[in-house]
Amino acid sequence: MTQVEARLSSLLLQEHFGEIVDRVGTFLIRTGSQPLRVIANDTGTSLDQVKKSLCVLIQHNLVTYQLHKRGFVEYTAQGDCYLRILRYPRYIYTAKTLYGDTGELIVEELLLNGKMTLSVTVKKVADRLTETIEDGKNVEYSDVLATFSQLADTHFVQRCPALPDSEETSGTEGRRPQAPTLVTSEKDMFTVPKLTLIGRGKRRRSEDDDEGASHSKRQKRDAGPETSQDDGIYWQINTERFHQHFRDQAIISAVSNKMDQTSSEIVRTMLRMSEITTSSDEAYTQPLSSNEIFRSLPPGYNISKQVLDQYLSLLADDPLEFVGRSGDSGGGMFVINLHKAVASLAVSNLESIVQERFGSRCARIFRLLLRKRHLEQKQVEDFAMIPAKEAKDMLYKMLSVNLVSLQEIPKTPDHAPSRTFYLYAVNPLPTARMLLQRCYQTVANLIERRQYETKENKRLLEKSQRIEAIIASMQATGAEDTQLQEIEEMITAPERQQLESLKRNVNKLDASEIQVDETIFILESYINSTKAKT
Repeated sequence: MTQVEARLSSLLLQEHFGEIVDRVGTFLIRTGSQPLRVIANDTGTSLDQVKKSLCVLIQHNLVTYQLHKRGFVEYTAQGDCYLRILRYPRYIYTAKTLYGDTGELIVEELLLNGKMTLSVTVKKVADRLTETIEDGKNVEYSDVLATFSQLADTHFVQRCPALPDSEETSGTEGRRPQAPTLVTSEKDMFTVPKLTLIGRGKRRRSEDDDEGASHSKRQKRDAGPETSQDDGIYWQINTERFHQHFRDQAIISAVSNKMDQTSSEIVRTMLRMSEITTSSDEAYTQPLSSNEIFRSLPPGYNISKQVLDQYLSLLADDPLEFVGRSGDSGGGMFVINLHKAVASLAVSNLESIVQERFGSRCARIFRLLLRKRHLEQKQVEDFAMIPAKEAKDMLYKMLSVNLVSLQEIPKTPDHAPSRTFYLYAVNPLPTARMLLQRCYQTVANLIERRQYETKENKRLLEKSQRIEAIIASMQATGAEDTQLQEIEEMITAPERQQLESLKRNVNKLDASEIQVDETIFILESYINSTKAKT
């Protein structure tokens, strides 16, 4: 992990888990696998705090452990998982888009807790949904269980290894950790156990109602749902499945922008048919016949089989090569070239970055070098139709920031400049790696800026929160409008303007983080797909 990635991981840990967990997690990132007592000594943290921090990190799949051959336990940081914390809001929003409020709360609870049993998840989500419903209805446990089953069937949630005992997990030296119970097959990872869930979500009661309630009623209200065959089976978010969904959505959007809505709907259907059967690192989807695609199109999409075949032919002949042919049986067999699509998306992002930073002429030269592979400066001037002086300046600008490379090919052994070819080229993979590090640095700067804005206005924020709490309590007791207005006037006009400015700035910073993360995801997917090829 690079220094930029370690810095971003530290900021994310500190923001979500606090300073002590950040100290332990950052130490493991920097030093690699370490035993418990080394972590405690080198971080200057008490043994008890280190144990608790490691429990938190293990619970959220950020740290793994294994028994060393000398008999002690070593803890290792999962660097990629640290950076995925940045993507948690996208996971939650995707679940809300696909499965509504229930799916959103299920994913949110699993992300907040790391690992949870099915019964506990259902109870918490049902309680939270019941509290948000204003008509007094209670959400049935069976409804939440049905949504959870849908998430498992589509592989957005999966089983995880059974949690070891807390004492062994906390790092007691000299003891062998309990071996996790690994899932034996991929099918078992997404199999929801049969549970008997009886009950509904409960609303929170006021303190007066709780004092007047009988002991038996309180026990019944606080009791969880009846379960069977649920002990020891924990569930977690399947981040790879979410990433596969993000990739598919990016491909669909690219096809829609390049061609039209009908083409994107055809590609969406092909991806949906292959989303479970194709793993995230495969180069191609499963071959699908034209007849299968036609039968799987949405019911409201009225296009004939002949029109579908024409669209498939256009997609297969398109220079982007997102869709390819793999046979002629069943009206023609078609696949989606996933690696090619991700590479095209990544190159498009590179071109966009060059254009935003250096202008449209530099982007023209950059696209020219991508297409022609190697060109001399004179050839760049001629093909791009740019004056020699401007082309030279633009090439040197991009060369200085490593967006293009310069290769020397001597005609003679003495490497004389007059007898040497100087060829400019663009290597997308190293360029993508460099820009990925820039994106990590950008996100870290955005987080630090947001923390600075919040710290500078801490007193004003606390005052605003206190006044909002007072107003809420007065509204609950039926206070008059004049009294509420007097409380609201405790915040002066300049302070209110400052609060609005702070809120606007923080919203911009949050939106920028999400947008940069979209670029990060495309570049990461391209780099990983290139590794898979090799």
